[in-house]
Amino acid sequence: MPQALTWRKSSHSGGANTDCVEIAQAGRSVAVRDSKNPTGPVIAFPLVKWQAFLDARRA
Repeated sequence: MPQALTWRKSSHSGGANTDCVEIAQAGRSVAVRDSKNPTGPVIAFPLVKWQAFLDARRA
């Protein structure tokens, strides 16, 4: 995983800095982390799987 990712908070995250999820594009993957723990674990999904997840959420 590249060190210098540009993270953005999900528009579906809760307010007041709670329940925040951040995403970053990492090459051909999307990285996901908990914004309250920026040095913690990161989960990466292939772009095609991430797009399928978003499409299913919109259905």
